[in-house]
Formats: sequence, C-alpha cells, structure tokens
Amino acid sequence: MNQNSFMPPTPLSRRQFLRGVSFTAAAMAFPSLASATIKKRHPAKHLAFENLHTGEQLSVTYFENGHYVNGALKEMNNLLRDHRSGDVFAMDPSLFDLLHELQQNLGVRRPIQVISGYRSPATNARLQKQTSGVATKSLHMLGKAIDIRMDRVDSKIIQEAAIAMQRGGVGYYPESDFVHVDTGRVRHW
Repeated sequence: MNQNSFMPPTPLSRRQFLRGVSFTAAAMAFPSLASATIKKRHPAKHLAFENLHTGEQLSVTYFENGHYVNGALKEMNNLLRDHRSGDVFAMDPSLFDLLHELQQNLGVRRPIQVISGYRSPATNARLQKQTSGVATKSLHMLGKAIDIRMDRVDSKIIQEAAIAMQRGGVGYYPESDFVHVDTGRVRHW
C-alpha cells in the first residue's frame, strides 16, 4: 500500500451510533445521571489519620468524581510531614489508595495511626546511625512509604492483609508494634 493511500474510518453501526447519541442526550438532559455514572465507576475514597508524634488528626475524602482532591492531598501531606524537621513532601497518591484498600479489606473504619510518613534525607541519615533497619535509600524519603498501626487490629493481621494485596513492600516490626507499607516493588520482611 502506498503512503498516500487513504483508508476511510470504519463506519459506526446504526446501533453504536444510536447508543452514543442516547447517552450524550441523557447526559445533557440529566447531568446528575452522568455524575452518578462517574461516582458508580469511581466511588469516593476516605481516609482518617492520627499522627502519634504530633497528636494531629485528620479525616478527609481524598478522591471523588474520578479525581484526587488537591486540598485533601495537601492536608494529608502536611499531617505526614517529617515531624522532626517539619519538612512537607508530596506523598504518592497510590500510597493513599493502598491504605484505603487495606482498610476496606480489613473492614476497619478507625483512623490509621501514623508512626512515620515522609522522612527527610537528614532525618533518615540520623535514624540510620541510631537504630538498625533504616534503609539508606528509604522510600519514606520519596513519599512512597508509611509506618502504621490500627487501633484494635493486631499488627500481624495488618501485615498479612498487606502482603496478600501484592501492591508493594510490607515490613513487620512486632517489637515496636507497627507495619511498614510502601508502593515500591512487591516484597516483604
């Protein structure tokens, strides 16, 4: 076939055309119907946090109508800041999705207790000197990791549920009673 050949688009069937026209007309006549369709496909997502170091609490709907809510993301980033330095960092929204799904899977509605969210490189280096188990290239420094507990839920149960999700890294720290989850490669320790 030569370059200058023109292939006309495949025509729509009468049924496809009418379905498209009907949906467009319904969406224009009943915007709430179109909105309900979006909400059904992309339900709102809500998270609540309690930062155990600062005492701050937050409860927000961070995803609705098929989009992340910028104001809610900023509020969560602030709550998950490095409590040692005060540095705020844009956390990975897929980490929030992971936490939301984890809570759904566990049937938990209580706030997530935050041990550590974002960690500045300086804080990470200081922690490496003080304790074992702090990674040199920690995903906390990229806003892709969080250490958590959930009130009245055994950390071992949280760990098992997170591993079953196969959505990233999962670390279990029974002596400190917390679970690390991240959006890195799938692994566990």
